[in-house]
Amino acid sequence: MAATEATCAAQGLQLTATRRRVLEILLEEHRPLGAYGILERLREFGHPSQPPVAYRALEFLTTHGFAHKIASLNAFVACANPAGCERPAFLICTNCEKVAETAAVASAAPGVADAARSIGFAIKKEVVEAQGQCSSCVGNT
Repeated sequence: MAATEATCAAQGLQLTATRRRVLEILLEEHRPLGAYGILERLREFGHPSQPPVAYRALEFLTTHGFAHKIASLNAFVACANPAGCERPAFLICTNCEKVAETAAVASAAPGVADAARSIGFAIKKEVVEAQGQCSSCVGNT
């Protein structure tokens, strides 16, 4: 939370009470949460419970790199390293649904990058999601 606060202060971004609480919820959960799961948690703390409230907070958090959307799960997680998160990769356990975030060192699909270059397409964002089993679940199956 301290890194997020520092980034917001440095960039003149407004970390409202709702945005802060949504990020806190994501940090507390340690697992991906959908917007409606976040709304339920917001209600517990007396925040407005209309879907746009959660979606606006999530849009702010994802736009500025404080959270990520896991597209395959239609859910969100807090960013593990907001200060240096240029190309995240997500390792998703299909058993317990925990998500680990790691930095993607190189393109996970070099063929896609080559094809994009060949037609003059500039890739601006690449999201890598890999599904499998975490070390805790591998031993339990």
